Amino acid sequence: MEWASQKNNEDKNSNIPSSVYHQQRISPSVKIPASAWKTLAILSCVATMVMYAETMLIPAIPDLIKYFDVSYSMSSWILTAYLISGAVMTPIAGKLSDHYGKKKILLIIMVIYVVGVFTAGLATNIVFMLIARAIQGIGLSMFPIAFGIVRDQFPREKISIGQGVITSMFASGAVMGLLFGGTIIQGYGWQTTFFTIIPIAITLLAVIRRFIKVDEESRTQQEEGRSIQKVGIGSKTSGNVSSKSSGTQIDIKGAITLALTVTSFLLVLTYMETGNLANSSNGNASYLPLEVVSFLVTGIISFILFIMIERRAKYPLIDLSLMLNKAILPANLIIMIVGLSMFMVFQTIPILVRDPQPLGFGEDAIRTGDVQLPFAVVLLFFGASSGFIISKLGSLKPMIAGSVITAISFIGLLIFHSSEFLISANLAILSIGLSLTSVGAMNVIMLTTPKQFTGISLGTTMLMRIVGSSIGPALAGMYMQTHQSPLNVSGFTQSFPSLISFNMIFLTAAVFSIVSIGLAILLRRRVMKMSIPNLG
Repeated sequence: MEWASQKNNEDKNSNIPSSVYHQQRISPSVKIPASAWKTLAILSCVATMVMYAETMLIPAIPDLIKYFDVSYSMSSWILTAYLISGAVMTPIAGKLSDHYGKKKILLIIMVIYVVGVFTAGLATNIVFMLIARAIQGIGLSMFPIAFGIVRDQFPREKISIGQGVITSMFASGAVMGLLFGGTIIQGYGWQTTFFTIIPIAITLLAVIRRFIKVDEESRTQQEEGRSIQKVGIGSKTSGNVSSKSSGTQIDIKGAITLALTVTSFLLVLTYMETGNLANSSNGNASYLPLEVVSFLVTGIISFILFIMIERRAKYPLIDLSLMLNKAILPANLIIMIVGLSMFMVFQTIPILVRDPQPLGFGEDAIRTGDVQLPFAVVLLFFGASSGFIISKLGSLKPMIAGSVITAISFIGLLIFHSSEFLISANLAILSIGLSLTSVGAMNVIMLTTPKQFTGISLGTTMLMRIVGSSIGPALAGMYMQTHQSPLNVSGFTQSFPSLISFNMIFLTAAVFSIVSIGLAILLRRRVMKMSIPNLG
């Protein structure tokens, strides 16, 4: 029995706190409070800052490959280390915010983020850089907390507007990063991209501490959550949400096995390189398979251990009963594909634009930002409007349409990427699809999760997005390292990713997008049966 229908039966007996369901009783004409808009504006600035930091670095990926003297697949770890750290920390931060207060945990995470940014700018070798990026990646865990604060302050049927605004502010950060990043890299070096973030981050820390007011109801909500036996979003059979989510103890074993699982599978992709495969002709064929198989086996074993630990843990890192809900699971998988698609583009386009002709376009860092700018500009305007679209039409139809548009854009990139204009045009279309898909899927999750489980649910959702985002660069790096062509540059023969590698990247992204369409249709069928308000 699903949450909405169950409420009608159980609310009559009313052992269930009314706060769990109060969102369903809000009048459609309710207005968004001024305090909610103020909070949204501040948190949107945080999203802008983080995306600004990441997109400023993107045009420098070819420079980092040269500076650290690493392969294309190893270079993907500059993004991946950041994302894995965020993946592990995100559900932990969600749990901590539910118990110790969203504002307090948000401020602590932002301080850690500043430390990571500063140390990354001082990196002199790839190991130093990856450690600094891992520290910086902890900052990603601030976003489920931010979404949770928005949910607490916005009326139920207006939540998608808040999501859309934050999404558009991610895009505004991308616009600024792409506009200024190339110029900063060209004139002052890639290290400066990190140092420009520090004064912004410190200012936002002071603003959040002073102006954001959060009603810290977490402890009360958790006590209420313990008394709820059935709220309809739990296990496949009974619909229970486990009260195990309500503990304050951190699941260290779960965090370790999760990190080991994600890292092992990504290392499999990293070591599938042409350079290692070439060893097979020199009698060293057993070396690569042994490495790849070792990481693959480690990943499988650690994943099994992670599931076992989460099932038995008193206070699990991820509440599996919540994650496996019929609506939440496909929505999370869709969000994972969105992350994969976006970061696969971030890893690929700078290399395609900056590699010498005829394999690339032979452009500089400034031009690289210009090529990707339409993606960010369209996302800036469409991110906010997608929230309004979903508030009017519901989440389901726009989400399906977004998945279709995303698939079309990747097919367009596969067929038409022979000029910078065609790439920019397809990226602009892609940003429309990703906006609708992401905001729609997130809205489904937020509206099907009871308020007292918001932190852990959004933490899990962010985890799925980050896992997808970490897979994207690793896949792109594997293709670019595996398929290369020699080219004479200034009298020296060098190897660069071939045209086949870019075709494989765009084809893979298109296939994942088609899977997303299937998941969106499945989600629509399931949600329609649940009769949850405001989902359409």
